[in-house]
Amino acid sequence: MTPRPSNRAVLEAGSDGTRRFTVGADLAGRRLDVVLAERLDFVSRTQLSRHIAEGAVTLNGGPAAPSHKVRSGDVVVWTRPAVREVELAAEAIPLRIVYEDTHLVVVDKPAGLVVHPAAGHEDGTLVNALLAHCQDLRGIGGELRPGIVHRIDKDTSGLLVVAKDDPTMNALGADFKVHRIKRVYEALVVGRPAHAAGKIDTLHGRDPHDRKKFSIKVKTGKRAITNWRVVEELGQATRVEAELETGRTHQVRVHFAAMGCPLLGDATYGRPPRDEDLRAIGRELGRQALHARVLGFHHPASGKWMEFACAPPEDFMAALAALRNLVA
Repeated sequence: MTPRPSNRAVLEAGSDGTRRFTVGADLAGRRLDVVLAERLDFVSRTQLSRHIAEGAVTLNGGPAAPSHKVRSGDVVVWTRPAVREVELAAEAIPLRIVYEDTHLVVVDKPAGLVVHPAAGHEDGTLVNALLAHCQDLRGIGGELRPGIVHRIDKDTSGLLVVAKDDPTMNALGADFKVHRIKRVYEALVVGRPAHAAGKIDTLHGRDPHDRKKFSIKVKTGKRAITNWRVVEELGQATRVEAELETGRTHQVRVHFAAMGCPLLGDATYGRPPRDEDLRAIGRELGRQALHARVLGFHHPASGKWMEFACAPPEDFMAALAALRNLVA
């Protein structure tokens, strides 16, 4: 029996990196940018819209708008645009590389290092350092830069994964979105939780009284989930472990502050402890006692599960030793 022809578009890859397909009946009537995003899952829809505007996409041999409704039989050709140089400066900032291959790099970020350039931190960031370190970047969103998949606060130390190309960036970003990434933090908090372990499940959004902060006391927001357990009791302080199901900005700091156990040294979400010794340890640390200790994910190219761990830095361990001395 002769098989019936498929109505689905068949994607053809050219030797020059182009992608060509004929629109099937299943995609007829949909927007060009939506169709492209479905067929080219290694490029985001936002990037594809820009590619269409730049002439990198043709429809039946000519230009078309992102909103153009395609018809069955239309021929679409996408040509990868040339990667643009970015204005960011490469800076020889020392980095602790935990793992690296042609697709990604895992970094143990020190406390005090900003992840991405922004107002007030235009240089001296992790991105500047990676531009100097990585000689095989293939471009993110059409720009020759490392892909920041996720961030940790300036004054938090620990593990970050950074993409070197669009397919890796998009795959890891999708896994973060559906919470397929393992992230375990270690923290020193002021006070003692009422239980040995627990789960915090709240809304999370901008603090209605201070837009620079985040809060669980919001009417609308994103869901934030932290699973935690006590690792070590330290008198009036506690060493805890927090495994994230979601990764909201300041999530661990906000959740423990809401429990009445703010992170030691956290000037934003905590108050100076009543105990002078604890205050002194927090001042000596000079930052929130938070470290991203474990990071696990499926490698976008191989599908293999990869998991990394790194011990807290010297300043964190010095604060832990000082707390232990108080109860010795």
